[in-house]
Amino acid sequence: MSKIIFMGTGAAPGVPSLSKGWGNCNPDNPKNRRKRIGTYIEIGNQKLLIDTSPDLRMQLLENDIRYIDGVLYTHGHADHLHGIDDLRELNRIMEKPINIYGMPHTIDTIKERFSYLLTSALCTKDKCMFKASLIAHQLSAEESLYLGNVKIDVLRLEKHNVPSNGYIFNDGEIVYVADCQKIFDADLNKIQKRPEVLILPLTVFNPQYAPIFHMTLDKLLEYVNLIKPKKAIINHMASECDYDELNNVTPQNVLISYDNMVCEYNKG
Repeated sequence: MSKIIFMGTGAAPGVPSLSKGWGNCNPDNPKNRRKRIGTYIEIGNQKLLIDTSPDLRMQLLENDIRYIDGVLYTHGHADHLHGIDDLRELNRIMEKPINIYGMPHTIDTIKERFSYLLTSALCTKDKCMFKASLIAHQLSAEESLYLGNVKIDVLRLEKHNVPSNGYIFNDGEIVYVADCQKIFDADLNKIQKRPEVLILPLTVFNPQYAPIFHMTLDKLLEYVNLIKPKKAIINHMASECDYDELNNVTPQNVLISYDNMVCEYNKG
């Protein structure tokens, strides 16, 4: 059994946001209350985070997550990265360093902003009591990463305002797409099987207001039709995206995520 927990499903401002409040979202629907983006995956023998939201502390507490095998970063924007300091609590519980992974630009950003968290040495129990201990690994788009019995490939993304990437797990069992306008065409060939779950970001609903660095709903549904997953799940939604309104205009195999939603499946 593999499991995905959508710990946070909001875009950078969260919902409600300070500037727009609930926006188009119905405040009476608890599925519209969104922390910043963060995802937990159990696949094979690995327990992994994708990104570290500024809301990571509450996300880990709410889902009783006390152990991870590593963190996969998609890009260096604050809503995906700036909860990194909360990993020190997992260091304290696990009494060992945590491996983090990302493309060179993202790892360089982490080194620049959070150099005090990084180490190349083993973490002792006493040391972990005082600060996080992270070991950074740069990924290549040309080489697969193997963590335990899980194969992970970088999915290159285009036309975001910083370099951004997604991840393909086990040749397509799970496909995770982060902030972008489109997927790098050549990397679609890395998806060699019908995905159990395809995760795609939306940010805003109405194409009239779509940010120039994010995918529109029409483009998102094009990828669903092209990749043909068993299940597609939309995340990374701002206050323009009301849960019910979006749910009413998407196909049956396209689900709208909400905070702490759990998706489980048996492979095959």
